[in-house]
Amino acid sequence: MIHADTEQAKADSGPWALGLYVHVPFCASTCDFCGFYQTVPTASDVKRFLEGVEREADLVRWDRPVSTVFWGGGTPGLLAAPDLARLAEIVRARCGGRPAEWTVELAPGSVTDARLAVLREAGVTRVSMGVQSFQPALLEALGRRHTVAQIDRAYERIRAAGFPSVNLDLMFALPGQTAEEWTADIREAVSRAPDHLSTYCLTFEEDTKLWIKLSQGRVKLDPENEERLYRSTWAQLAEAGFAQYEVSNFARPGHACVHNLNTWRMHEWVGLGPSAASQHAGVRGGNVSDLEKWHEHLARGERVTEDRVEVTPELRAEDALIFGLRMNAGVDVAVWQHVAPATPWPAVEEVLRLLVENNLAERVGSVVRLTDRGRLVADSVGSELMAAFQSLAPAV
Repeated sequence: MIHADTEQAKADSGPWALGLYVHVPFCASTCDFCGFYQTVPTASDVKRFLEGVEREADLVRWDRPVSTVFWGGGTPGLLAAPDLARLAEIVRARCGGRPAEWTVELAPGSVTDARLAVLREAGVTRVSMGVQSFQPALLEALGRRHTVAQIDRAYERIRAAGFPSVNLDLMFALPGQTAEEWTADIREAVSRAPDHLSTYCLTFEEDTKLWIKLSQGRVKLDPENEERLYRSTWAQLAEAGFAQYEVSNFARPGHACVHNLNTWRMHEWVGLGPSAASQHAGVRGGNVSDLEKWHEHLARGERVTEDRVEVTPELRAEDALIFGLRMNAGVDVAVWQHVAPATPWPAVEEVLRLLVENNLAERVGSVVRLTDRGRLVADSVGSELMAAFQSLAPAV
């Protein structure tokens, strides 16, 4: 049975939590699957990046305290310990207090005791480590340069440093990966007792090495296999005590990523760094995905120049349903009908009715959530809802 979360309904109708995302664009090498903006750093690049983040932060109107922080990349852990300390100092000065949750992404090969000590002292509460696989051949196929031994050393150091929450990222549906190998990866991850697991189905981002291989026919998509692996993942992690709270995310009690939850609920966040996205002060957009051009924009006092749009109530409602239905808790539609009354709700309600009729969703009162079958086609569900918000005929 579904129960509407009264407190969440109040939160979704505002005022909203404020998150801070910092994109650290530096990587020693580019993985075959990665579509995020990144560049190989030099000492001068890092120095100018830190100066740029501080300059950009000064351009933001900080209208309330920051509740969550997330550093992604790239590889934030590629920064030397003193540089991490400087970045943390810049962030803390703008947060209006210590954030309740502060996540930093780390690659196994970048984890050192010195870096961890700086992060722990700064107030970081959550470390997310990109493992991807425990199979050496698959790591090589992905272009990942770490080894299983490095994963274990890094994990032991992270645990010894005392971070309250640790996530491991895994990927499945990799070229050549068998169901047995994926089961083994889940088993290996669970045996290390993380607090959170993110399991991502491999996607082929345009202009990546894997995309080129796909376009050349050197690798192929297999939707039926992906479905089997999805279902296997959900069953295995449920048995291991991890609750699924979003299509790709699982946590032990109290360890769901609050920053991501607030983002999926269409709250507000400030993005700093090249390619970082923001949704704040009535505007959504991103920074240019180029380190030098980002500096040039900042020198002119400009930020959030790419894909800049006004965040209307209708746009927030649309994305709150599309992203919210990816979460197991679902969405209280009545909240968003109140927030955005000008939305074409009859068309949206028709799509929701068809989802329920086709066993892709279930509804109790005003709360709608996807079934397991619906979560397998969450992207298609999102497309149908997008059409409804644009008053196009639904085709579920």
